[in-house]
Amino acid sequence: MMTRAETTTKTSTRRKSWARKRSRSKKKKNSRRPRSRSARIAYLGLGSNLGDRRAHLRAALLRLRRAAKGARVSSLYRTDPVGFAAQPAFYNAAVRIAWRGSAEALLALARRIERELGRVPTFRNGPRVIDVDLLDLGGRVRRRRDPILPHPRLSGRRFVLAPLAEIAPEWRHPASGRSVRELLEALPARPGARRIGTV
Repeated sequence: MMTRAETTTKTSTRRKSWARKRSRSKKKKNSRRPRSRSARIAYLGLGSNLGDRRAHLRAALLRLRRAAKGARVSSLYRTDPVGFAAQPAFYNAAVRIAWRGSAEALLALARRIERELGRVPTFRNGPRVIDVDLLDLGGRVRRRRDPILPHPRLSGRRFVLAPLAEIAPEWRHPASGRSVRELLEALPARPGARRIGTV
C-alpha cells in the first residue's frame, strides 16, 4: 500500500508527463501551419479602347481593391495604339497594390477580371474591352514560365511607363536596373501618352 507522499509524487509525475506530451503536440500542429506570406508591392497596367473606357478601368480597379490592400492608382491617360494603328485610342492607368499571394495567383486574378468584364480574344495588339497586365511583383525576375516578370514589353511602352512613373517615380527595372524615367526618356515621342484626368 502506497503512502500519501508516494501517491502525490506519482500524480505529479503523471501531470508533468501529460504536460510535456501536450506541449510537443502543440509544436507539431504549429509547425504544420503554413507561414503567412509577407506582402509584396505589385504594379499592374490597365487599358481599354472599346465601349465606355473609363468605366471599364473603374470596374477593374474595384475588383483589384476587393482582392488586395493598399491600392494606389495613377491618373487617367489617353494613349496612341501600339502595334496596330487602325483602332480607337486607349485609356490607360497603372495601379500599385500590396499582394500576399503568388505570382500565379495574381496573374489568375488579372485574367479573371478580364473575363468578368467581357474581354474576348482577338489578335495581338488589337482592340479590347479591358486589359489587366502584371508589370512587376516585388522586383522579381522570372523568365521561364508565366507570368514572365517584369512584363517583357514594359520597357518599350510609354502607355505603361508614363502612369507607372507617376505612382512609382523611384521604380527601377529589376533586370536592367534602369529607372522608369530613364526608360521613358529613351522612347520616341510617338506613340504618345497624355494625362487627361482621373480614373
